[in-house]
Amino acid sequence: MLRYPGWLLGYLWWLLKGCYAVARVFLVDARVLLGVAVKIPTVSFSASEQNTTALKEFDQLLRRVFPKIFSSSLVQHEMVGNYSHLLTVPGSEPDLEPYMLLAHIDVVPADEADGWDAPPFSAQELNGFIYGRGTIDNKQSVMGILQALEYLLEQGYTPRRSFYIGLGHDEEISGPQGAVNIVKLLKSRGVKLLYVLDEGLTIMDGVVDGLIGPGALIGVSEKGQATVKLSVSTPPGHSSMPPRESSIGILASAVTRLEKNRMPNLFGHGPERATFEHLAHKFGWPYRMVMSNLWLFSSLVLEGQPDTNAFVRTTTAVTMFNSGVKINVMPAYAEAFVNFRIHSSQTLQEVLKLIKSTISDERVKVEFVSGFDPLPISSYDEDTFGYQIIKKTVHDIFPEVTVSPGICVGNTDSRHYTELSPDIYRFAPSWYKPGDSARFHGVNERISIQNYEEIVLFYFQLMQNSDIRNLPGPRT
Repeated sequence: MLRYPGWLLGYLWWLLKGCYAVARVFLVDARVLLGVAVKIPTVSFSASEQNTTALKEFDQLLRRVFPKIFSSSLVQHEMVGNYSHLLTVPGSEPDLEPYMLLAHIDVVPADEADGWDAPPFSAQELNGFIYGRGTIDNKQSVMGILQALEYLLEQGYTPRRSFYIGLGHDEEISGPQGAVNIVKLLKSRGVKLLYVLDEGLTIMDGVVDGLIGPGALIGVSEKGQATVKLSVSTPPGHSSMPPRESSIGILASAVTRLEKNRMPNLFGHGPERATFEHLAHKFGWPYRMVMSNLWLFSSLVLEGQPDTNAFVRTTTAVTMFNSGVKINVMPAYAEAFVNFRIHSSQTLQEVLKLIKSTISDERVKVEFVSGFDPLPISSYDEDTFGYQIIKKTVHDIFPEVTVSPGICVGNTDSRHYTELSPDIYRFAPSWYKPGDSARFHGVNERISIQNYEEIVLFYFQLMQNSDIRNLPGPRT
């Protein structure tokens, strides 16, 4: 018996409808096409450097492998910002408010020398997994969305509800040319969206101690962000006659104070409370008692691991430290960059004040580099169309999974879409098991072949589930 009855039912449904070619494409070509996509190194190195040759090659790939999408009179395709894609699929009932699916084409750099089991742009298959940069961030969604639409078009599908697909090419560098310009274009046309779905949270299995069975977290918001530069200037000198405190020492002490004096635990002031309330019944004893009373135990349970600690506070990450020019010269200047991910209940200005008060040293210059406030919290009520349709689709494909709202600790292209919709969700049905979080932007990024097939089915089902006028009754 297969682990996911929904997967089997979907496949059988295709066969019963006589869609033999579609089933064959799904089972064989889906993973092949993902592999081809992963092999194209669409790397965003920095805000000023991208592999534009690879982005052009990726565009050619999409046009070649999804002929129905790019030849259909139903689908309108536009290039935005030179390399991003905007697809418009008009519905037969224009009074139904449209929705939008997002994903991004670009990836972060990867070096095989870091210890990859397979070259990061090889899409090599090992033990049922496809290895490569982009397999979970975020080409699995790019290809999954397009393959789902291609399959539907092959069956003569015309939606009742219009929808858009936005594929950004520079999400890893904040989306200034891709997502930002797609939003400007849609805004100029007066588009308002019922809901937006982008990458973000995932299906967690065995990641949270005591949780029985897998849980799917749908991100209803994103944390904000602040990057600050800390610097210290002192008179230079010879290392044979060092002062009591060097520029490096002063700066190191300031950084240590930031790391040791963490931002306050704000559990219950954001959507993280709802996350554990929705999951509480899936915990075994004594975890169930603890999770049902996190107002008392949150500091004990959630602060121990980086994954859960990020849910309850603004996090502090020292990411760059620079100083010194020669082994026997006391450095006149030292600088460090610190990145903060801001909890939903705090503001950027509040965090900047806390940084200065924690350092509390006039010799350390604190400069704001960039940042923004946390994103608005989207509705996850029982009558909210977008959240409930996504939840229903998760249950259709993964019946055994518990669904919960969550907070996305990273940032996505969807943050640019707040003017187009109040309901923005961040979720892709990738399975995360213990240790998998280290693969995100790390070594040995991979996806199981079965999981990628499930992702295609998820989007295939989501497009059809969204094609209704009113929400179905609650799931029993």
